[in-house]
Amino acid sequence: MNNRNTITRFPFYFFLAIVCTLIITTCSKDEVPEVEEPEVVIEKPETGTITDSILHDNLNRSYIAYVPGNYTHETDVPLVINMHGLGSQSLEQMLYGDFREISDREGFIVVHPQGTLVDGVTHWNVGGFTQGSTVDDLGFIENLIDSLSAIYKIDADRIYATGMSNGGYMSYLLACQLGDRIAAIASVTGSMTPYVYDNCNPDHPTPILQFHGTDDDVVPFNGNAWSKSMDEVMEYWVEQNGCDTPQWSRNLEDKVTTDGSTVEHLEYFGCNKEVETGLYKIDGGGHTWPGTSFKFPGTNDDINASEIIWTFFSGYTLSGLQN
Repeated sequence: MNNRNTITRFPFYFFLAIVCTLIITTCSKDEVPEVEEPEVVIEKPETGTITDSILHDNLNRSYIAYVPGNYTHETDVPLVINMHGLGSQSLEQMLYGDFREISDREGFIVVHPQGTLVDGVTHWNVGGFTQGSTVDDLGFIENLIDSLSAIYKIDADRIYATGMSNGGYMSYLLACQLGDRIAAIASVTGSMTPYVYDNCNPDHPTPILQFHGTDDDVVPFNGNAWSKSMDEVMEYWVEQNGCDTPQWSRNLEDKVTTDGSTVEHLEYFGCNKEVETGLYKIDGGGHTWPGTSFKFPGTNDDINASEIIWTFFSGYTLSGLQN
């Protein structure tokens, strides 16, 4: 009797179990619907002229960056650091030593950092004529490189420094003491102070390009107590870069005879890692940026320094000459 009751109830319990399972399964699917993963959109950083600042050493340090319109945030791009002269400003340097049109064409970012005041005058702390300064400009530039690299896709092997006058001096300081970040430099009317000259420890053979007028009455071509002569600067880097060939020179075409100056290009080859050490000697040229649209007395118009500088920079990485 008990066995038959058990057998009779079994189909009912089996059917009930199946129904409950279906109900539970259906409810579970309703309670946990499938969710589509949201599409990840990487916002493209702003392009054009951008004014911003970073905090370094308890100082708010400003800069103006120019990002070409064809920047995509997909490919690493070079960075050019373009520094103003003594008493000048980042905006003035952006306009005076102008790389923006070249940046648009070639696809690199150019940044114009702002110096600080010493005795009421904007400057870069390079020793010598800025000896009273205590500001850490070397650390600021390194911090600026890091900050921009966090926003944009900067090619760490293709970071370059240039500048006018005091900015040119600062370029040499970067080559000497921040060489692990700087692939090449170009100085326009700048030089090396005795302090930088005596405390220069480059991390690698460094491509060097100098533009200087023989009639420069601010930074003398032949040097003085606070500034090395062009011969001393070239001789230092020829030795530092291990160049083993004699100086090669050529006189460039005097395209604009009314500017009162001509250009001689002096180069040294046979250097380690095939880097170049070169000088554009502007006979009759003053304390000016060659080819600028601002035609101050002593400006040479036979060459365009900005175009030459970018062509020079674009051939090098931290490892030397690009293949």
